[in-house]
Amino acid sequence: MRNPGCCTLLLLLVAMDLIQYCAGSHWLQTFNAVILEPGMVNSRFVHIGYVDSIEYQRYDSKEPIAVLLPRVAWMEQVPMTYWTSETASVAELSQLDRRILHFMVNKNEQRMDDYHTLQEVYGCNVANDGSFLGGHFRLTYYGYDDLYLNENLSSWIAHGNAAEYVKSRWDGEGDAERWKTYLQGVCVERLLRYMVLGKEALLRSDAPRTHVTHHVRPEGNVTLRCWALGFYPADITMTWKRDGNNHTQDMELPDTRPAGDGTFQKWAAVVVPSGEELRYTCHVHHKGLPEPLKLKWEPPHTIPIIAILIGLVLGTLVVGTVVIFLVWKK
Repeated sequence: MRNPGCCTLLLLLVAMDLIQYCAGSHWLQTFNAVILEPGMVNSRFVHIGYVDSIEYQRYDSKEPIAVLLPRVAWMEQVPMTYWTSETASVAELSQLDRRILHFMVNKNEQRMDDYHTLQEVYGCNVANDGSFLGGHFRLTYYGYDDLYLNENLSSWIAHGNAAEYVKSRWDGEGDAERWKTYLQGVCVERLLRYMVLGKEALLRSDAPRTHVTHHVRPEGNVTLRCWALGFYPADITMTWKRDGNNHTQDMELPDTRPAGDGTFQKWAAVVVPSGEELRYTCHVHHKGLPEPLKLKWEPPHTIPIIAILIGLVLGTLVVGTVVIFLVWKK
């Protein structure tokens, strides 16, 4: 039995991680999830729309009045007819995804009164000039079945018996071609429209906050980790140099991650010999910086032991002198 809160969080993290951040590009992504819990009369359906890392609209069937709502100020410029029409479309989609979830549960011979989650993630990626760079679609019945479009959006790839069955149905109905047309057409048109509406937020440049941390490893060597936090857009370059020369040996550079507040975060780490930390510098390039940053680990300032001893002796002498003076005065 799965915890639904953990499932939902995991699915959201997966959705946020599907897009590769192409330099100088923007993306539109839709995340849908159907969540079935024991005792539910109707499963919960959640729809979230993202432009880059910014959530711009949301629908949640658990709300007393389930309607699609704007999540950013610039989407409030959209006429009410959009929200009425899109709410109807999302409600219709929720019924389709619920039927798919029920099919997946039955096909896998599982009980309906357990925790089950279906996720659907799709979107498109465009360059700054509006040209199409890529798209994706993925449908996942959590932990069992997976169905997604291949890289050129021309055919389905399935994992799991239930997913294989859905694939055969969608192959016969030409769904891959329909999704390709949507991702290269309507999806791109919407993304470009949203880029105009939210240009102040989406085309801004927030410089990263940076620092270097120091961690001694069990083996005795040291991990230096260079952090870049709170930056936008996602494009950033982080490198390490040793004595001014590029250093890639034992360097770890994970993918850029959304921070959850409309900005991004990233780090780059190297393993270095103890005592040689000051020979290494981290170099950060980002659109929001007036010039590239050069960072180095700063060792903590410690007071020499001899200075501490001298301070203790002097303090003792001062206290002793004051005590003698007070006794003599009495």
